[in-house]
Amino acid sequence: MHTAYFRFEIPYASIINDAVSPEEADENSGRSHGMCRVKSDGILELSVQASDLPALRAALNSWLRLIQVASEMIDRTQI
Repeated sequence: MHTAYFRFEIPYASIINDAVSPEEADENSGRSHGMCRVKSDGILELSVQASDLPALRAALNSWLRLIQVASEMIDRTQI
């Protein structure tokens, strides 16, 4: 099993978490699993596990892009 862990110091961490957390239930491939959590105000943690390195890379691409898009949308809408 391969694991990657990221910790983001980001404004609106709870809003971003709410936006991306439905993806946890949508991972049906069985090769990877990701989880986002807010640890404290402004701290978002992402943990991704996968059975092999290609699956880890693919899952990380997806999760990091989701977080980036959510952050960009917040910036553009000025919540």
